[in-house]
Amino acid sequence: MFDTKVALIVRDDLATWQRLNVVAFLATGVAASAPEALGEPYVDARGRRYTAMLGQPMLVFEADLAGLQAAHRKGLDAGLTLVPYVHAMFSTGHDEANRQVFLAGDADRPDLVGLALRGPRKAVDQAAKGLSLHR
Repeated sequence: MFDTKVALIVRDDLATWQRLNVVAFLATGVAASAPEALGEPYVDARGRRYTAMLGQPMLVFEADLAGLQAAHRKGLDAGLTLVPYVHAMFSTGHDEANRQVFLAGDADRPDLVGLALRGPRKAVDQAAKGLSLHR
């Protein structure tokens, strides 16, 4: 059993390729914020080494914009680690531009297309309460 939990929430009106892209970026944000959550590297039967992955499950949810914004507010209130992805990031071409469009957005009502939450199990459950698992 893990003391912490990870929830990845993606907006339900995105194209499939956008959903997958957002989830991938959110997962990298979780890994960057919690290097202690990484497991050990993998080694196959021939002795080839592969990189480590997060050593705990990540649940993927879907939500509309209002659901994402509610989870964002709850996550902030609970002091969870948050990894946001806003719609304007789809129009940028590099990481610095992503930070610029994020900074320029509405801090209280961000135009979220994805959000990762990590923290104590109960707090993450509360922030994601009412959201559906991704289908």
